[in-house]
Amino acid sequence: MVRGFGFWSGRDVTLEFRPAEPDTGIVFVRRDLDPPARIAAVVANRIETPRRTTLSAGGASVEMVEHVMAALSGLQIDNCEVWVDEAEMPGLDGSSLPFVEVLDTAGIVEQTAPRPRLVVRNITRLGNDESWIEARPAAAGEMSVKFRLDYGSGNAIGRQTLQLAVTPEVFRSELASCRTFVLEEEAGWLVSRGLGKRTTYQNVLVFDKNGPVDNELRFRDECVRHKALDLIGDLALAGCDLAGHFIAHRSGHRLNAELVRALLTEEEIVEGRRRSA
Repeated sequence: MVRGFGFWSGRDVTLEFRPAEPDTGIVFVRRDLDPPARIAAVVANRIETPRRTTLSAGGASVEMVEHVMAALSGLQIDNCEVWVDEAEMPGLDGSSLPFVEVLDTAGIVEQTAPRPRLVVRNITRLGNDESWIEARPAAAGEMSVKFRLDYGSGNAIGRQTLQLAVTPEVFRSELASCRTFVLEEEAGWLVSRGLGKRTTYQNVLVFDKNGPVDNELRFRDECVRHKALDLIGDLALAGCDLAGHFIAHRSGHRLNAELVRALLTEEEIVEGRRRSA
């Protein structure tokens, strides 16, 4: 169980992970509604909202699910019910680490059913010169990501690039702890519109021209690592394992989801190499 507040709404929320039967997938359950509403974590349920991933089904929604989805996908947890008592997920420290710690404490159980697998066999690219994402076949038949972050010159974030294979061990050690970030002027703009009023410099990395304000980086390139974390969370909306190499240049939640939709249309889902969990 995880307790916190939503970064956007400022509302207190409790989240609980519950085991689910094989072939359930990831399902968010709004227990604050009567009757409780079930929202499957699939790209067909995604609706567009600024700066976060939101899912909606049957008139109910859940927001800012990307860090929860990244934790589940990064640990290869395929069947799980996520029970919450508010629409927005707890922001916590802005990373996936608190979710990973709770899941690791609970333990991960292998199930008998094989995990479906989408193998990227063709090059698919979406976007434009400013922002794009691409899926390519992977030589080893596994999943890897490469993210290029470019904030230009004149700020402390600048340009960062990260490439790595995605495994539970790599996710735990290299990505899970990497936090949400904004520029100082972006943070001010959001607060002026009544958003993020409960967040502090300890919840979100806020960058001025010299670096993070009243905080320290966990990695020198923590920003691009967090963008890779977000990408993994968004790709998890495919509802199956992905075998391919995913390259993103200044991509965001919308473009990530568009790639998932394209792959589900163009590629074939086959029986996977591992058992579900």
